[in-house]
Amino acid sequence: MYMDRTLLIVKPDATARNLIGHIINRLEKARFRIVEMRLVHLTEKEARKFYAVHEGKPFLEGLVAFMSSGTAVPMVLEKDNAVADLRTLVGATDPAKADCGTIRFEIGQNIERNSVHASDSDENAKKEIAFFFG
Repeated sequence: MYMDRTLLIVKPDATARNLIGHIINRLEKARFRIVEMRLVHLTEKEARKFYAVHEGKPFLEGLVAFMSSGTAVPMVLEKDNAVADLRTLVGATDPAKADCGTIRFEIGQNIERNSVHASDSDENAKKEIAFFFG
């Protein structure tokens, strides 16, 4: 049976605080299955390419610098309704606006250091998965 797939990235702020296992635990409790996972340290060029959709936006430079500042953990997750369910689990981009019980509410530090990236559509999930896992 085919399940939907999406991408989650544990961002450098969360890896620096040793929260990879905590995030995986939250994903598994929400019944996501981890299909692929790896540790990466993005170069600025790679981070810029990944976030090319934000070209011209005022926050891009900071985002690129942050995402290339340390280790990140991209992973492919599988579940029915994967994209929407993951977006609900991670919460709003700004942890201050995230619902109680979401990952970003719980461990996000601010709008930039919000601990995780989650694909925002099925189309982007396919592109983002291909970026990291070919």
